[in-house]
Amino acid sequence: MKMLLAMDASSASQAALDEVAARPWPRGSSVHVLSVVEPPHLWTTSEAAEQAPRHAKAMVDAAVVQLRAKGLEARGEVCGGDPRTVILDSAGSADVDFVVVGSHGVSGITTYLLGNVASAVLRYAPCSVEIVRPKTPGTTGARARGILLATDGSDCSVQAARSIAERPWPAGTEVRVLNVVELTLPTTRALFEPPFVDAALMESLREEAMTKSQAAVDSAKETLSAAGLEVSDSISVLLTGPKTLILEEAQAWGADLIVLGSHGRRGVDRFLLGSVSEGVALHAPCSVEVIRKCAPEAA
Repeated sequence: MKMLLAMDASSASQAALDEVAARPWPRGSSVHVLSVVEPPHLWTTSEAAEQAPRHAKAMVDAAVVQLRAKGLEARGEVCGGDPRTVILDSAGSADVDFVVVGSHGVSGITTYLLGNVASAVLRYAPCSVEIVRPKTPGTTGARARGILLATDGSDCSVQAARSIAERPWPAGTEVRVLNVVELTLPTTRALFEPPFVDAALMESLREEAMTKSQAAVDSAKETLSAAGLEVSDSISVLLTGPKTLILEEAQAWGADLIVLGSHGRRGVDRFLLGSVSEGVALHAPCSVEVIRKCAPEAA
């Protein structure tokens, strides 16, 4: 597995480094540590601008040493420019599997890995993205994880389950599979008749949605169980937005990591695409992975 770890001098970036160094990875995994130094005119003082490249190199060199000490192949690089552009270009040119960033950071007078930079990486990275956000200080390390997999049965959700199953996890790690049940009304009925007046229709829709949800959950559980992981499941009926339900489930269960596919079955404004995956990644109480390794689904 090839990873790109984007770092600055913040504690969040150090937490991301610690997580990558502590977590077991498939044999032969490598990490490219990248720090982006913004142009001199964005720094508050000329002295800070002059010192920034030296500080970045020292930080990257230390990160490489830490990663190599854990048995990972690692190399470091310091580049100048806009962080969004440099991170995305590096991820594309190196054909990496994961971009890993801390939940926030500071660089010059702009925020580095917060807001528009993290959003750009999530939206446009050609690979999967992990935003590391330890729930409490010092919670990175080689320990059992509670992983919440949000699935709708789509190809990208299947790939998200496979991504989890393909990696070695610490003993005791548990994966909870979450599916959100949505009731899809026929277009003509939705336009002309209140659905609540037809109890038979609502019951039929509920049964259909539950059947699809259970199939999605069972498929994910089969993939994860075959990898030797402890698996549980949770099916929720959609009363609020999918993003809210995912975040509430993660908070209530105490998840360490949320894993989502980059999109789902329902188009550009539905379940696991765009605003939902981005909203979960930027607002979750824990680390989040958005898996982007999806073959086109058959019509």
